[in-house]
Amino acid sequence: MLQKANKPVRNDLGAFPVQSWPLPMRMADFEHRGFRCTRPEARALLERHARSFLTGFNLAARNRGDLHGPLAAVTAEERGFAYEGAAMFASMLDVVPARRRALSQLLAGPGDGYTHLIHVGAGWTFAPMRLPLPRLPVTPLLRWLALDGAGFAETFFGGPAALTRRCARHTGERWEAVVAGCGRALWFLESADVDGIAAAIERQPFAARAPLWSGIGLACGYAGGVSPQEMDRLPVAAGVHAPHLRQGVTFAAGARVRAGIVPDHTTLACQRLVGVSAETAAGWTDTDAEDLLTSTELPAYMEWRARLRRRCDARF
Repeated sequence: MLQKANKPVRNDLGAFPVQSWPLPMRMADFEHRGFRCTRPEARALLERHARSFLTGFNLAARNRGDLHGPLAAVTAEERGFAYEGAAMFASMLDVVPARRRALSQLLAGPGDGYTHLIHVGAGWTFAPMRLPLPRLPVTPLLRWLALDGAGFAETFFGGPAALTRRCARHTGERWEAVVAGCGRALWFLESADVDGIAAAIERQPFAARAPLWSGIGLACGYAGGVSPQEMDRLPVAAGVHAPHLRQGVTFAAGARVRAGIVPDHTTLACQRLVGVSAETAAGWTDTDAEDLLTSTELPAYMEWRARLRRRCDARF
């Protein structure tokens, strides 16, 4: 459970209309949000990631020209989160008041190393602008990561109630891709507490648990926040959904290796949860996507995930 069961998670996104820049850093404060605050080290790390996202968003709001220079000033390990936030703003520019090319410009040049995070960040646009799903980036295959971003934003701002509502709407592959993002947000809501995460997932319909665990794996591998011993408990907690957890870790490895910045927690997650190096796991994500890269269809994205699950499952 979250630290204060009688305190609902704060959904303050609606208080900041599209015209309100910059976004305040208190939006990243876990106590302000109503998230679990009983794990100070994990909380500090995850709050830093959230602040980096807000920093990227605000940098994009202030720099309508070349954004890569300002983003390069963000600490290397946090830069992916900043690109994610910048992508949210760029995606907004592409929608309001008319179609532009802000997201394409962000994906160019140095942004190519952060393409996973940029696509995820584009999905955040669906939350504050109340857009129907999906208005997706044009990049084949990776465009569907925007649905993951939409799910993350929905749960990060809406809390357990939003998570429960989304998980109850079992409507197929789009739903599954969104729920994976909800799982990633749950990692933040619970400050990476394994017991809290497992209990929250157990309360959801069975069909939602696999994509939720996929999101947990991605958050664990990319954001960190657990000790090696806690990391070892995750596959046990995931049970039959452990292959989904491991698939999420491979996605994290792919994103980190592509950016050329692989933190210790990503290396550790790959070693302990997948049994290989981060570079090997990232290589799997490339190999298993080779014949799918030009597809703009959601089934191709789901097949990519399935291939990685099968590859991971074969090792355990």
